[in-house]
Parts: sequence; structure tokens; C-alpha cells
Amino acid sequence: MSKYHLAELNVAELKAPLDSPMLKDFVDNLDRINALADASPGFVWRLQGEGNDATGLRPMGEKIIVNFSVWTDVENLRNYVYKTVHVEILKRKREWFHRMTMPHVLWWVPAGYIPTVAEAVAKLELLRTKGPSADAFHFGEIYSAPDAHDANAPTTFPDACPA
Repeated sequence: MSKYHLAELNVAELKAPLDSPMLKDFVDNLDRINALADASPGFVWRLQGEGNDATGLRPMGEKIIVNFSVWTDVENLRNYVYKTVHVEILKRKREWFHRMTMPHVLWWVPAGYIPTVAEAVAKLELLRTKGPSADAFHFGEIYSAPDAHDANAPTTFPDACPA
């Protein structure tokens, strides 16, 4: 078993305010999708603001919302993202959010460690400026945990996102 967990940050630029009719379906599904994450195998932690989600926290500007969580491994996170009803919401992202370059980042943290939002934003910026590496990567090019035998060799997945 690895001594590392997988941290993930994804960001989205809102097309309208959260309380607008345009984002009603997105907002109405937040509790359901967050509860699914919380109950999913491999889930460790997720960022929450005053409510049950992180939509009120805006570390990257007023129009950018963040989702930030920690999982035991890539497979459990991938299963939650792409093999549960979460994918239904993911497929509708263009209704609610503007297209962004590199909207998510993954990286390994020691098990039991919860990274800060500032660390997460820095990892996203590292990925955007330097490309995938063992320090910051995405679902299309995954690096194994630092204690894995193949830690420096990425696994590439074509067209990782079905949305």
C-alpha cells in the first residue's frame, strides 16, 4: 500500500452567477454529487466552505469556482469521476462554464496530509507552465505515487475525459 494519496484540484469559470437560472441545475445537484464523492471508495477529504461545498470560496477570482479533494489513489478517483452519475454532470459542463486550458491538476501528497488551497493553485500553475510531470499531472498523463516502482514513468490515456 502506498504511503501517498492523490490530491486533485479542478476549476471552472462561471458563465453566470451561481444564483442565476442558467446555473440552477448545477447548483441543485451539488449536494447529491458531493454526497456521492463522500461515500465513494478511496475518498479521503474535500474542501468545503460555509455550506456543504466550496462554491463560496474563490481563491482564483470571483468568476472561478474550485473543487479540491484528496483520494487514496488514481483508480478510485477515476471511478468516481467517470463511472458514476458524476459523469452526467461533467458532460453538461459547457452549459455552465467557459472552456479553460488545463482546468484540473493531480499530484501526490503524503498520506494524512491535507494540502492548502495555495499549494493546489501553485500545482495547477506548474502544470500549465511546465506540462505534466511527477510534480503535477492530469488524467491524460498520470504519474505513479513516489513510492511506486514506476514513479517517474507516466501512463498516457488518450481522450481521458468522456465529457
